[in-house]
Amino acid sequence: MNLVFFARVKEELNCGSLTLEWNDSLATFAGLQDYLSKTNGPAWGDVLTQDNIIRAVNQSVVEEDAVLSDGDEVAYFPPVTGG
Repeated sequence: MNLVFFARVKEELNCGSLTLEWNDSLATFAGLQDYLSKTNGPAWGDVLTQDNIIRAVNQSVVEEDAVLSDGDEVAYFPPVTGG
């Protein structure tokens, strides 16, 4: 599974991307975020579970209850504004 982080999320985590070896505990965002928090520290959980964070799987925005699969690209990014 490939993870990518953009903008403020990338800055707060001090990480632009990660590659994780698949296991069934990563099949949900809750499981993925729990794993990342345990592995990288509680700040990761704080950043990735913020209410306004947008999540995408394979370049399609999804809800937090989406199912994840081996080989997915998962992206986290803040709300996009324009003008």
